[in-house]
Amino acid sequence: MSLPPASRTAADEADDYLARRRLRRGSAGWLLLTGLGVAYVVSGDYSGWNFGLAEGGFGGLAIAMVLMGAMYACMVLALAELSSILPTAGGGYGFARRALGPWGGFLTGTAILIEYVLAPAAISVFIGDYVESLGLFGLESGWPVYLACFVVFIGIHLWGVGEALRFSFVVTGIAVAGLVVFALGALPEFDASSLDDVPVDSSALGASSWLPMGLLGIWAAFPFGMWFFLGVEGVPLAAEETREPARTLPRAIRWSMGILVVLAVVTFVAAAGARGSAAVQDAGNPLVEALQPDGGATVPSRIVNYAGLAGLVASFFSLIYAGSRQLFALSRAGYLPRFLSLTSRRRAPYLGLLVPGAVGFALAAGTGDGARMLNVAVFGATISYALMSLSHIVLRRREPELPRPYRTPGGVLTSSVALVLACAALVATFLVDVTAAFIALAVYGVAVAYFGLHSRRHLVAKAPEEEFAALAAAEAELARDRGGER
Repeated sequence: MSLPPASRTAADEADDYLARRRLRRGSAGWLLLTGLGVAYVVSGDYSGWNFGLAEGGFGGLAIAMVLMGAMYACMVLALAELSSILPTAGGGYGFARRALGPWGGFLTGTAILIEYVLAPAAISVFIGDYVESLGLFGLESGWPVYLACFVVFIGIHLWGVGEALRFSFVVTGIAVAGLVVFALGALPEFDASSLDDVPVDSSALGASSWLPMGLLGIWAAFPFGMWFFLGVEGVPLAAEETREPARTLPRAIRWSMGILVVLAVVTFVAAAGARGSAAVQDAGNPLVEALQPDGGATVPSRIVNYAGLAGLVASFFSLIYAGSRQLFALSRAGYLPRFLSLTSRRRAPYLGLLVPGAVGFALAAGTGDGARMLNVAVFGATISYALMSLSHIVLRRREPELPRPYRTPGGVLTSSVALVLACAALVATFLVDVTAAFIALAVYGVAVAYFGLHSRRHLVAKAPEEEFAALAAAEAELARDRGGER
């Protein structure tokens, strides 16, 4: 029985507020979460990375991939520790909120949100291109295909998180199987002399056949080296829907990263070696291009073509999930309008799914520029990587006694490597697409103005991430008081 209005307390109202903003707990184990981590990224193995060959050649992109792989490996190990400390839907926002305060939490959460709203919009365009190239149902790439993507896949998410993660796992399995087929078809044709066939720019500093654009080409290839791993950091966003999150999340994060490293190396080397770096550097579908040296379709190339579409669907689907959970957490805590965190009877954040979906569809239909939108997403991602890595360093230094069910190997050295490389990747985005970088900065500026002028005064103290930060503040104040008494 509900209490009469006169006898209701602030605590009662806070409980009601959170009761209307609950996710379905215990829906995922480590295997589904590992599949989610791979799903975020797998489309990047099928296309996009190859444009880095035009920026740095095989050697430049190879070095960029190794450095960006090191950044992601170091960062996800830090995130594994942070997610075991604070297993909530806030993910990076929650970590930064504890370490860097409300401003740090908001800046991190907003950067993540930029990534997870823009990336699905870009991928819907790529799905349209695939549908047209495959001749599916006679459809052409355009707004009807983009709309179908958002309607169908958001509908599955609204059905329930367990059903959504199982669907994602199956589609991701198809995409990974396609990469195995590609490797089996391409590696027998491997020719090491084809790797460094990109024309050399003799005026570039340090130019050679392996570094045709010189040393600067390595840096310019950073954003494309990221495409082999972009999105894996989203695994902690499933924390509130996970069984035993303090144990499950670190395990899933590590397994996801290990699988992605293997897929990245095999895909990159096989594609460039089978057909030549110059032949695939501008291809919209580089793996298919690598399997068709004479331009004619083969059985492996057809399989890879359809599996590539599955990869795009897997990444689109999982990124929709990640964006909705980050928006849910920021809204629940009052950083964004609170109505966006309301959940349905099936415990799905329906407005957190529908609103970003509507924005993503509008961007895809209005611009049709998938590459530009993905570059904006990369810019937001690099900001969040730097802030999340910094959060790990700050919490290790400031709260060394904080219970940590999982501890990052190497400690602050590991997260410091991630921080330095994330800052380098952020600057590299200006080398590749300065327009995209300034678009992201403009969106960021509007969000910062909203927080500074309005929402920072209306935060919800009972939200899990805010309570966690408030507890830290109370403990610090108590420690100061005890020190003063002495």
